[in-house]
Amino acid sequence: MRSIWNGSISFGLVSIPVKLYSGSEERRLELDMLDRRDNARIRYKRVNEDTGKEVEWKDIVKGFKKDDGYVVLEKEDFEKANMKKSKTIDIEEFIDESQVADVLFKKPYFLEPQKEGGKSYNLLRDALKKTGKQGVATFVMRQKEHLSLIGVYKNALVLHTIRFADEIRNPSDLKLSTTKIKKKEVDMAISLIEQYTSDFDFKKYKDIYNDQLMKIINSKATGKKPEADDFENKPTPAKDLMSQLKASLEKKNKKKAS
Repeated sequence: MRSIWNGSISFGLVSIPVKLYSGSEERRLELDMLDRRDNARIRYKRVNEDTGKEVEWKDIVKGFKKDDGYVVLEKEDFEKANMKKSKTIDIEEFIDESQVADVLFKKPYFLEPQKEGGKSYNLLRDALKKTGKQGVATFVMRQKEHLSLIGVYKNALVLHTIRFADEIRNPSDLKLSTTKIKKKEVDMAISLIEQYTSDFDFKKYKDIYNDQLMKIINSKATGKKPEADDFENKPTPAKDLMSQLKASLEKKNKKKAS
């Protein structure tokens, strides 16, 4: 793995030099954009708006629109904005793991100790394990400030970037149903949930979409028309809700008995 950020974690007066690695990867097929008429690849060009000429990457800078012109920002300008946060993941408080809503989570990163940081790294890891806490920290990466949580996963420190409060939309804007639910319907749904409750094992869940898409690609490459399974998704009518819940319970019970 290749590290994408180098710096340190600090909590109190303890500073732990670390390297940051992406903790997840996209499983998506690389698809090229083509011209439908002749299957030629579509290329994007970075073009100067005034001259119409293509611009090389080395000549491209970032700028902020101000009045009638732009203020050009160089790499060192982004670092100067907050030197500490550009180099330090600063834990500001600790919270219980259960206090964070899943909707806040964005992406996991693994933390690896750098030279001389092994003991302090293990200290923070073991303390988080025993307390069941997570550290709330802020730092800057790729010219953006991130709010994050630091916890433990498989004996390694893991950092989860999470969303700031102003990045979460208000669900009150949704058009939610006001239909009343009967107590016996809720009780039946709870029974169904309990029947389907088990210890979570994420290894049994596989991303099969890419495999299925690859089969279609291979089929089309041989000139065959790919076959698709028939699927119709009908919403359960309100009047059938109870009967469907009962049928679901019976199906689950039969499966357990077999």
